[in-house]
Amino acid sequence: MVCAMPGPQSPAAPEPLRALVVDDEQPALAELVYLLSRDDRIGPIKTASNGPDALKILQGGDVDVVFCDIKMPGLDGIDLARVLSKFATRPRVVFVTAYDEHAVAAFDLDATDYVMKPVREARLAEAVRRVVGVAGASDADDEDEVIPVELAGVTRFVQRSSVRYVEAQGDYARLHTATASHLVRIPLSTLEDRWHEAGFTRIHRSTLIALAHVDEMKVEAGRCSVRLGGDWLPVSRRHTRELRDLLVRSSSLRS
Repeated sequence: MVCAMPGPQSPAAPEPLRALVVDDEQPALAELVYLLSRDDRIGPIKTASNGPDALKILQGGDVDVVFCDIKMPGLDGIDLARVLSKFATRPRVVFVTAYDEHAVAAFDLDATDYVMKPVREARLAEAVRRVVGVAGASDADDEDEVIPVELAGVTRFVQRSSVRYVEAQGDYARLHTATASHLVRIPLSTLEDRWHEAGFTRIHRSTLIALAHVDEMKVEAGRCSVRLGGDWLPVSRRHTRELRDLLVRSSSLRS
């Protein structure tokens, strides 16, 4: 008798996201609901026309993601997100707005995405993809944070994993990736605290680096420096030993 072995089973598809759409303008609310209803990754959709009504719905605990306008009378979108940040289990937040000046506040509140109006279906689908990716992560520390940056009046998003190093520029910080640099209104100390668990470490009072992007370390004439891509960065004496230990530990974990 020949017994056929069962083949590998396909992983179960993730449950559709339960969404709440919040906007005080009825046409914008209806348009967003329509676009989301066309996405198979979105399940039941609830709506609210203001912040207090949204909170009443959210207290039921059956919402995975909130698509929220920012400028609303009374409790606006930023205020609503601040309240949600206090929830023990909080839904992801995607801001949908016509104003780009709130991107930094959205970053501080750990928003999953920041979509500009008028909403394009492809751009909204990308926001849903990000929400699904975060919801499916097994460990919150593994989430790849997205940082909003402004360039020529356009808000773009940079993934934390693409940032090689960060330089302090007063109360601002400059993020360096392989292809560009972006100035953000966030102090270096804030990023150091926030990104420590993601493998970022200080090598100088004005420089924070991603250990995963370090290609080489050298010491010449008692001075230490590290290479990240095509850039050599100086390491202060007080950080040299700690950095060497971190790189050895990081290398052993990757091998």
